[in-house]
Amino acid sequence: MPRGSRWSAGRSGRGVSNSVRVAVIGVGHLGKHHVRLLAQLDAAQLVAAVDTQPERAAAAAEGTGARVLADYRALLGEVDAVTIAVPTDAHHAIARAFLERGVSVLVEKPMTRTVAEAEDLVAAAAASGATFAVGHTERYNPAIATVMPFVTTPRFIEVHRLGVFPDRSLDIDVVFDLMIHDLDIILALVKAEPVSIEAVGVPVLTDRYDIANARLRFATGCIANVTASRISKERVRKIRFFQPDAYVSIDYAEQEVEGYRLLRRDGERPQIQGGKLPVTREEPLKRELADFVRAVRDKRRPLVSGEDGLRALRLAQAIADRMETV
Repeated sequence: MPRGSRWSAGRSGRGVSNSVRVAVIGVGHLGKHHVRLLAQLDAAQLVAAVDTQPERAAAAAEGTGARVLADYRALLGEVDAVTIAVPTDAHHAIARAFLERGVSVLVEKPMTRTVAEAEDLVAAAAASGATFAVGHTERYNPAIATVMPFVTTPRFIEVHRLGVFPDRSLDIDVVFDLMIHDLDIILALVKAEPVSIEAVGVPVLTDRYDIANARLRFATGCIANVTASRISKERVRKIRFFQPDAYVSIDYAEQEVEGYRLLRRDGERPQIQGGKLPVTREEPLKRELADFVRAVRDKRRPLVSGEDGLRALRLAQAIADRMETV
């Protein structure tokens, strides 16, 4: 927490004495939803919406009571935490300005442009004691939360994350834009590092990779086949896990889970049991922001920490490097 700061009730009166003063930096496609959701959280006091286009910040902050700012540096000393949803190139400089002063940060994925920048942010957070989270929103998808206890020994993982051509995030290729979501999920469930990587990428509509496939072999013996595309006609967000005597399929977008297992009984023919599993639907970004605010307030590690974001970025970079050698 910044030196000399205090947590106080929100302007609307909904807050409590230990609400976290938080601001959103960058209120474009995703950042405007940060503003909307943080304004709803009782544990947060939304202080400001910051954007280089003040009219966009004003539109996002309308009705919230938050200040509208064009320069994030005006927040220094005024907040306990910030969320950062600006273009990737600016992540490092902005996040570091706050982390080195002990202000907690949630930065959208990919956390930085380079692994070296990400390592520097993790070190800055450790030195100041600030809470540092990375916006891998799929980890907060209720469907993923449902299967986490059941996916214990995956042997094969199949991923398809396909989308139509976007009008944003074209400063990075599809590995860092889309595939990195699933890399974070895979690393969290396999709990091992890949020992070999095969990868291919194709620049179709831009000068960066628009479609990519990676085949990852882990030290546990698990193999993951991951496909990401931003030039598809349909939007698909699915991941499937195969492990001894069990199969789990997740539709991220629909927040649906199907699970099947082989039930063995002495002297009887094995039976397949399963079907759709109950999932309590909720907006993943809301869960992510609530977890971040609570982590700041309670001084604990968030579900997706800076170290987690760094692991996912390292793997994404290794995949990108491998594509360059093909």
